[in-house]
Amino acid sequence: MHLFAVNLAKPALGWGDIVLRLVAAAALSGAVGLEREIAGQPAGLRTHITLGLGAALFGILSVHGFDAYVAGRNTNNYQIDVSRVASQVVVGVGFLGAGAILKEGASIRGLTTAASLWATAAIGLACGLGSFFAATAAAVALVLSLILLRSPRRWVRRRLARSLETVIIHVKHGANPSEVVSALHEIEGCDVRALSIRREEDALTIEADLKSSPECDLEAALGAIAGRHDVTGLDLA
Repeated sequence: MHLFAVNLAKPALGWGDIVLRLVAAAALSGAVGLEREIAGQPAGLRTHITLGLGAALFGILSVHGFDAYVAGRNTNNYQIDVSRVASQVVVGVGFLGAGAILKEGASIRGLTTAASLWATAAIGLACGLGSFFAATAAAVALVLSLILLRSPRRWVRRRLARSLETVIIHVKHGANPSEVVSALHEIEGCDVRALSIRREEDALTIEADLKSSPECDLEAALGAIAGRHDVTGLDLA
């Protein structure tokens, strides 16, 4: 029992190495979090540092936290699997990333931040396991991709990508909504992906998801629909 207590008090990994790994995890995770903070994302600097530190600590514990139980298989009944803690970090961070994803109408925000949280957990684990080169290379690649790909992404979305918009149209009570629906389907270069009609006390509300090509002048087409005599209002969600 005395030897067991000594092994617990003195881990195989030195205190200096533990501090170095945690500091490296905080620095690399903070670099990713700083970019997200500048981009105005809810999960920013503190969230990424906290996640990286936690992942690094789990990595240290998964490998060195059970040293007191390590012995030959023939001398005890303990079965140590150092990968189980790390695998649970990968699963658990997925729930954290899901909280960063927001759906606003037909658009979804936060996917990049959720992915950066997931990658930050991997960076923290790598630091905790002592793979400093892998952690640094991943952090540098991640930060550069988040910064340098902003302009190409905007160009692709503006020139090549098809945009998805949600339009809400209010129609006068008693009017035929099929004419407005037909006008939506007739917009050139635009596809109606989903459509619903709600009947209210004094009006009808048409909500439609529109996917338009770069050549489609969606604003002009919707402006023409908004000017119809049977339409009382039109909003883009």
